[in-house]
Amino acid sequence: MKEKLRKLITEALKSLGIEAGDFVVEHPTDLRNGDYSFHLGGKDHLLHQKIVVYLNSNKPYYVEEVRGAGGGFVNFYLSTEFFKKSIGEVIERENEFGKNENLKGEKVMVEHTDPNPFKEFHIGHLMPNVIGSTVANVFAWNGAEVKQACYQGDVGIHVAKAVWGLLRGEKEPYPAGAKAYEEADESKKEIQEINKKIYEHSDEEINKVYDEGKKLSLEYFDSIYKRLGTKFDYFFFESDGGKIGKEIVEKNKGKIFEESDSAVVFHAEKYDPALHTRVFISSAGLPTYEAKELGLAKIKFEKYPYTKSIVVTGNEIKDYFKVLLAAMKLTFPELAEKTKHLPHGMLRLPTGKMSSRTGDVITAEALIEEVKKKVKGDEAVAIGAIKYMILRQAIGNDIVFDIDKSVSTEGDSGVYLQYAYARTNSLLERADSQGQTLSTDSQGLTLRETHGIEKLLYRFPEVVERAGKEYAPHYIVTYLTELAGSFNNFYAHEQIIGDSPESPYRLAITKAFNIVMKNGLDILGIPTPERM
Repeated sequence: MKEKLRKLITEALKSLGIEAGDFVVEHPTDLRNGDYSFHLGGKDHLLHQKIVVYLNSNKPYYVEEVRGAGGGFVNFYLSTEFFKKSIGEVIERENEFGKNENLKGEKVMVEHTDPNPFKEFHIGHLMPNVIGSTVANVFAWNGAEVKQACYQGDVGIHVAKAVWGLLRGEKEPYPAGAKAYEEADESKKEIQEINKKIYEHSDEEINKVYDEGKKLSLEYFDSIYKRLGTKFDYFFFESDGGKIGKEIVEKNKGKIFEESDSAVVFHAEKYDPALHTRVFISSAGLPTYEAKELGLAKIKFEKYPYTKSIVVTGNEIKDYFKVLLAAMKLTFPELAEKTKHLPHGMLRLPTGKMSSRTGDVITAEALIEEVKKKVKGDEAVAIGAIKYMILRQAIGNDIVFDIDKSVSTEGDSGVYLQYAYARTNSLLERADSQGQTLSTDSQGLTLRETHGIEKLLYRFPEVVERAGKEYAPHYIVTYLTELAGSFNNFYAHEQIIGDSPESPYRLAITKAFNIVMKNGLDILGIPTPERM
């Protein structure tokens, strides 16, 4: 519709001898100001009036009226016929409504979550998991072929700390190892030696403890993914990326990377003054996270030749990732060009930030169980509450997770959306049991006033498109929340099931709302209980 109106406006300006230039067609904030508007620059009121007159004289069926507004704005009011057709389109396309093919042919890999084996899956992992899987869904709805990947740190000092604890039979191996590493020089040396042996795979006892610990960790993570509804296509590991990354760095030593105090570093500031130097191979000869990431980019592309690679991580490694991309531009320029880093904020409880270094963490499972208590043990509602709170605002912002707000039935919550969806299921079932049918037939509806809900339903495809272009799922959350509020108002003031001539059309609106809410919640990964 935006493109149709842009074309109509361009023709109007051209007919009046005005250069169209660049203008934006958008929805007014207040529905009373029309369904679309555009701004006409300048203060020529006569010209303003001429454009309004021209548009009203040449309006197509989908425009009811064009009005001039203050400040050079022109507002479009869409026709009753358009809204009826749009309701019919929603019902006809059903679970396909909202999809487009803008990204057809694109192959997108979204890497997210990335928990480390041997450590807890804490509430901080919920952020990239929920954001990453939702961004993947958004891209799929925009026509791309999408694969989801998880990159896990199965080697490194954190693993050595946990293995050290396991070898000593500690009840909580990682916290014990983390504490010993910080407080005892002898333990620190032991852990560093274990770290080296894990890389080399050279100690039979360590190998056995390591393999069993990794297996149990991955099974534990998988149980959480099932609860969250996350499905990964690929799992990648640092142990694989490290070997290849080290080879890449060694191969480019003296050209891109340089030796420094027995380590191999990348002086990123040589290429961009805003960047800094980072170590790619440690003085012990082991590849760092940076080198592993270079290896990972190569492995990912070989496994799935993507046109875009989206990496979802916390804001805290934003600067690190800029250095990594600078190194990637020199080693794999074509892959660097395809890579997009999507950093997110921190998830906090009102008590403050947790610590993962010491093992003093709040697990994702603990949070899920706490929210479940608030919703009478309903896991689908609890998962919806958590996901909504994560997705309701722009990705880069920190989130203070308030459990009571997350389960509010008053609006601005996942529960609110799920309840609105479940309510329409009940209404549609009751209508069907009473033999009532829905219809978008125009008989008797031409003189009625357009319902507010109709002015929102047709916008869903636009919202999905914008969310994809801007990597911004929160637009879908905002839209669905407004849509649910509008439907609840419609439900409160209109008799949906009854013998009124408009009842079949009101049922059609209810069905269209049910479809759009289901599609929107599916994109967000929020469960859709049939009843609540």
